[in-house]
Amino acid sequence: MTTGDNNFDVVIIGGGPGGYATALYGASAGLNIAIVERTKVGGTCLHRGCVPAKEFLETAAVHRTVKGAAEFGITSPGGADPIVDFGVNQRRKVAVVDQLFRGLSGLLRGRKVTVLQGTGTLLAGRRVRVVDGPDAGTEVTGHHIVLAAGSVPRTLPGLDVDGRFVLTSDEFLDLEHVPPSVAVIGGGAIGCEFASLLSDLGSKVTVVEALDSILAGCEEEVAAVVARSFRRRGIEVVTGAQVKGHVPKEDGSATVVQLGDGRELEVATIVVSVGRRPRTEGLLSEGATAQLDERGFVIVNHLMQTHEQHVWAVGDVAAGTPQLAHVAFAEGILVVKGIMGEQMVPVDYERVPWAIYCHPEVAFAGLTEAQAVARGIPVLVKKDPFGGNSRARIIGDTEGLVKVVAEQRPDGSAGRILGVHMAGPWVTEQLGAGYLAVNWEATPYEVAQFIQPHPSLSETFGETVLALTGRGLHIG
Repeated sequence: MTTGDNNFDVVIIGGGPGGYATALYGASAGLNIAIVERTKVGGTCLHRGCVPAKEFLETAAVHRTVKGAAEFGITSPGGADPIVDFGVNQRRKVAVVDQLFRGLSGLLRGRKVTVLQGTGTLLAGRRVRVVDGPDAGTEVTGHHIVLAAGSVPRTLPGLDVDGRFVLTSDEFLDLEHVPPSVAVIGGGAIGCEFASLLSDLGSKVTVVEALDSILAGCEEEVAAVVARSFRRRGIEVVTGAQVKGHVPKEDGSATVVQLGDGRELEVATIVVSVGRRPRTEGLLSEGATAQLDERGFVIVNHLMQTHEQHVWAVGDVAAGTPQLAHVAFAEGILVVKGIMGEQMVPVDYERVPWAIYCHPEVAFAGLTEAQAVARGIPVLVKKDPFGGNSRARIIGDTEGLVKVVAEQRPDGSAGRILGVHMAGPWVTEQLGAGYLAVNWEATPYEVAQFIQPHPSLSETFGETVLALTGRGLHIG
């Protein structure tokens, strides 16, 4: 273990999921660790991303449930629709985030992780300087350095963020009221989450997507479930559209979004959701030999090592990795194993779990049918809709399906499970079995031996796998 006030075994720049996971796992292994964090440990995920966004989505789910309670014989006097007090919800969001922040801070203190406040820059000789904030001017040295500076929302030309008409996820999560009309620019995972929750809370929503469909990269039939649900709920989806800019109205009541084909959309608010870029400005000094690619990401190999010896990168700053908090956790654990000289198994990015919390939810792991076919892999596919699931009927939420893609053996039977794709009620909590099946390269015959409880939503996955053995109960 390194000794000295400013010398550490590991110095981490960034205290988000990748940074704090590295710190907690490394400290558990006995390493002396320092984190340099520009704001609060927890990063975007805890303070401006995953956690607050999902708290809003839960509010939308509660509103949707209360609004549909009459179906279950539960009514309120007068029969009026429930009213959303978004200010109350904001206070609840802050309370949830603060409690988690205090818990994380306590964990770091308990494992004797040193936290320095300010923006960190990597210098030559594996030295890190804090360039601003309360600890500005402090320099620390690490035998290993982990770059985990995170990311910030991308914007588009003509859509300069002003906090009034044009918002990113950062500004959106600070809203005190639900805007009457919204254009969500971007139909990926985050855009669909925003569109879904805003619609549930009463906004008139239009999603503008440059590609030919929303949720590009998802299994086509899964994305189609969400698209149909959006249409049914009155969410307009405009695909194949470029945004040129916007022009606020003179009275300040709204702004007009200008599309490349000449169409215009008048809305109260624009939410830009077109991905995130790495926060690498000022991260590397001239003396550092770690390298950035043309998009600003830190170049790493399959073990998260940079071009500079003993310098690693994890999370959203690392090139070629999906920007998911749980992936950053896994990368941090991988790096600590490398530092400790333990066996390192690279993260298999094709098989990581994905969870999208719009309504209906989406969850998947592994290859889509189209991806497998494009690689020349013969496949067998089965799918089962939630409409036939007894628990889905009980809770009154039957939109969606489970689709399982398996490799076809030479004898025509189903071999290893390549992908599991779900859309429907609570599927983000159901993916575990499918994720394990994909990553263990299990066959349907092996997975079908395990019993699913009845009645449960997870029976749909079990039934789909059973059908791939050729002897399904409810589907052929």
